[in-house]
Amino acid sequence: MSIQKSTSGSVVSADLIRVVAVFAVLVFHASVNAAFIASSYEGVAVWRGVVYNIYLCFGHMGVPLFIMLSGALLLVPSKKDEDLGVFFKKRFSRIGLPFLFWWVIYFLWDVYVESQPVTQAFIINGITSGTYVTFWYLYMLAGLYLVTPMLRVMVAHFTDKHFKYFICLWVIGTMVTSWVKFLSGWQYAIDGNLFVIPLCVGYFVIGAYLVKVKIPRRTLVALTILGFILTVIASYLVMGYHENAVEFFQIYTSPTIMLSSVSLFLLINSYAKPKNVLQTEKPSWIQRIILLISKNGLPIYLLQMIPLSLIKYGFFGFAINGNTVDPIICVPILTILTLILSLMIIIPLKKIPILKTLIG
Repeated sequence: MSIQKSTSGSVVSADLIRVVAVFAVLVFHASVNAAFIASSYEGVAVWRGVVYNIYLCFGHMGVPLFIMLSGALLLVPSKKDEDLGVFFKKRFSRIGLPFLFWWVIYFLWDVYVESQPVTQAFIINGITSGTYVTFWYLYMLAGLYLVTPMLRVMVAHFTDKHFKYFICLWVIGTMVTSWVKFLSGWQYAIDGNLFVIPLCVGYFVIGAYLVKVKIPRRTLVALTILGFILTVIASYLVMGYHENAVEFFQIYTSPTIMLSSVSLFLLINSYAKPKNVLQTEKPSWIQRIILLISKNGLPIYLLQMIPLSLIKYGFFGFAINGNTVDPIICVPILTILTLILSLMIIIPLKKIPILKTLIG
């Protein structure tokens, strides 16, 4: 397993964090595609709704983990003087080429599989927001890359007090603006210009800070569980309060999602080992699987919706969705099968030289 250097004297358990993030995202999309909507919360429907809610709450931790990991690896003080041309060339190779490749794939998927009419609006929206819902992540990542050279300089000169001030401003800003909406039943809102730190930039910069933070593992376990349980309970309790109430506690600005995601990042990273130690160890089969998934994290993320749809709609002769399989076991089955099918497609394609870079 690769352990990558981040800040001076710090290492990042990049592979393990990335694998957990991949699983979380797969669980989230499997949950959405299980098409389970509890029409009644009486009797057995109650625990089914709770378990389904647990899947969604876990799934929402995936993207924050990805963003924090990117910040930990990119906002390294030693890289603040990296030439802009070199930096953007690397980033274009990293996400630019895969974006173009998968954009075409999903364009063809939309047209020939999902029978989307090729209209002017369809093409323009495909360019401006992507040909599939998951493309928002690439647009967000591209935006973070654009400001990374400036953030590197900023982070390199941050003291511990600067980091804490930044984190407090970001957390308070996102929480205040969100809570005003929630408590007022979405009648009132605070102008977002009052707190100008974008959500993803906050997670990005925090990732660079967290690699230097050391908290006892027991405390991190407790905080992760606490944040997760609070997310599940709060989401369940506000059902029926407002159509956006459940989503409020599961979006990335939710204080409970922040707590669980940040704690989970620190918990996973507490298992990081220096690279020289890992080089003397023979990787186990579990470590090899972790490395395999980690190396293919981006293409798995980009490809996942296709095998997920094929499984859901019965392309292989059997359909697995909320109508054919109990939703409680449907989500883990969809998650595992989507991961396996994605790797079965990606690994052979990566053996073709011209496709290796294009896939991601």
